[in-house]
Amino acid sequence: MLVEDRFSQMDRVLTERGIGLVDAITLDIGVSSMQLDRADRGFSFSADGPLDMRMEKAGPTAADFLNEADEAEIARVLREYGEEPRARAIARAIVNNRPIERTGELAAIVRRATGYRQGQKSDPATRTFQAIRIHLNAELDELEGGLAAAERSLKPGGRLAIVTFHSLEDRIVKRFFRERSGATPAGSRHRPVAVQGPAPTFERVAKPVSPSEAEIARNPRSRSARLRSAVRTSTPAWQAKSGDRK
Repeated sequence: MLVEDRFSQMDRVLTERGIGLVDAITLDIGVSSMQLDRADRGFSFSADGPLDMRMEKAGPTAADFLNEADEAEIARVLREYGEEPRARAIARAIVNNRPIERTGELAAIVRRATGYRQGQKSDPATRTFQAIRIHLNAELDELEGGLAAAERSLKPGGRLAIVTFHSLEDRIVKRFFRERSGATPAGSRHRPVAVQGPAPTFERVAKPVSPSEAEIARNPRSRSARLRSAVRTSTPAWQAKSGDRK
């Protein structure tokens, strides 16, 4: 059965279909090769297409965001979600070249703003496209919601495995497993002892796994992938705190 919905809604989806707790959950985070390879979806600059980037084809497009947001907001998105060191210069160039409607236009603007030369190892447009896509689809919020939903949906002894493709996603997964397994770092000896949190909901947290050279040779897009996994305990799922992302 294939159900199209968000990761954060998996426990609701299971309940609506009369399915109880499950034995295993795998989350494959981010954009898919099928989306990247379709120029009309606007996720990639490898072929020119409309600046769309919407996962669900609903709401504002990437072009809407870039043509309407102010320079400071664009720079914030590039810095926060793309870890782009020249975020301000790129944002200024985007604003000065509006309207922008095509992926090829945006890539060219970023390259000019960063002084890119043909033949350099990495294309600076990659970080900009990543940042806009993550912002537009609220991907990091959805990942956090998906992890919490998976915690609620697994049987004791069930395994959760997550594949991430960049450091922002991996940090969220690493922090989630660290917190939920009770492995958060101890506080300073010069400060009062922190109040013990809820009992661990995950155990047997595995070391992260990266693709082998052979796998990367077969599938170059796997080069940045990282797999983390852990096993569910019998402890009830943690309750969301006020102000937490959902």
